[in-house]
Amino acid sequence: MKPYSAACDQNRDAILSVIQPILEPVKTLLEVGSGTGQHAVYFANHLPHLIWQCSDRAENHAGIHSWLADSAGNNLRPPLTLDVANAWPTLTSDAVFSANTTHIMHYHEVEQFFAGVGHCLTENGHFLLYGPFNYDGQYTSDSNRQFDHWLKDRDPHSAIRDFEQLNQWATRAGLSLRHDYAMPANNRILHWQKAAR
Repeated sequence: MKPYSAACDQNRDAILSVIQPILEPVKTLLEVGSGTGQHAVYFANHLPHLIWQCSDRAENHAGIHSWLADSAGNNLRPPLTLDVANAWPTLTSDAVFSANTTHIMHYHEVEQFFAGVGHCLTENGHFLLYGPFNYDGQYTSDSNRQFDHWLKDRDPHSAIRDFEQLNQWATRAGLSLRHDYAMPANNRILHWQKAAR
C-alpha cells in the first residue's frame, strides 16, 4: 500500500498557486524531503516543463517509488539518497523545494540544509520552503504552539524554527529573501534567490 499524507492533498493547490509562476523559467528542481512522494507527482504533473528530482533518506524511497510508478509524467526522477547532515549528492539545480521539513530536523541539520541548498543552487536559483515558522521568537497561532509542543514531546530536538535564524543561514549561503507568502493553516512559503556572481 502506498504511503499517504492527508496534509499533502489539503495544501497542494495552495502551494502550487504560489510556486507555479516562480518556477516558470526553471528547468531543473530538487525536492528535499519528498516524504510520501505525493507532492512530487502532483507538482511535476502541473509543471511539465521542468525536471522534478525527488530526494529523501533511504528508508522513504520505497514509498516514493510507489507513487512515481503510478505517475504518467516523464519529468519525474527517482529519489536520490539525501540526508542533509551528510554529504550531498553531486548535482546542481535551478530550484530547490522543500515542504514541512525544518521543524522535524534537528537544529544543526537545518543549518547544514541551508548550506547544502546554497551549494547546489545555480546562480539566480530559487529556494522555496513551505511550513510553519515563528517570528521574533513568537508563535503565529495557538495551533502552531500546540503543534510545537507535540513536536518536542516526540523529539526534543525538533521544533518550529524562527524565521530570523533561517534567514541568517540563508544569507550566509548566498541567498536573498524575495518574498514571504502567507498560506492556509498558519503556514508560510519563504522564497529566497541565490545571488549572481
